[in-house]
Amino acid sequence: MYRFRPPRATKMNDEAPLTITVPEAGKRYFNLSRDASYAAAQRGDIPTIRVGRLLRVPVQAMERKLEDAGRS
Repeated sequence: MYRFRPPRATKMNDEAPLTITVPEAGKRYFNLSRDASYAAAQRGDIPTIRVGRLLRVPVQAMERKLEDAGRS
């Protein structure tokens, strides 16, 4: 039987995702390992949101945090 699937809203445009994984954020922004990325997220150094069982990093929140740190 045919099942309707709504379009996936994972990207703001065709290139940039709205959220990324914790290890991906740690590697991209701080060159951290997987375990160090999760430790940084637990400390609050990497902003996260929980989506069900997934822990994700909102890209805009991460970039805003870095901009604010650069101003201090």
